[in-house]
Amino acid sequence: MSKVKTSSAAPSAPAAEVRVRIDKWLWAARFFKTRALASDELDLQRIEANGQRIKASYSVKVGDVLGLHLPGQPLREVEVLALSAQRGPAPVAQRLYRELPSSLERRSLWLDQRRLAPDPHRDPGQGRPTKRERRDVSQWQRWGMGLEE
Repeated sequence: MSKVKTSSAAPSAPAAEVRVRIDKWLWAARFFKTRALASDELDLQRIEANGQRIKASYSVKVGDVLGLHLPGQPLREVEVLALSAQRGPAPVAQRLYRELPSSLERRSLWLDQRRLAPDPHRDPGQGRPTKRERRDVSQWQRWGMGLEE
């Protein structure tokens, strides 16, 4: 004879909300190569959630808008679509967030400006010579000495 268990208790409460630390999520979403780099950026207060600066212990929620103020780059704003504390392939990581249209415009304008900017080169004779210039000079001097003798 088999016994069927019946429960007289109320239905169970909904599953506990999944919590993921912001530094783990940024690493899983491939914004940073290591979790330590993500934590360092949070310590420097270069990342904000919903307009407020946050710490590495902040728990990310679906729907949060994150602002990444990375050096040398324009402000990048992304909306959290899914949570993950495990790093996976890039196509999976890209499904964790959606970049806002204003952020996409800002980045494309920045990339265009970078592409059109002049090369950061040094004019010959200005400052310390490059390796190629040193080789050219030494080769010229070597050939020049042979002519004088």
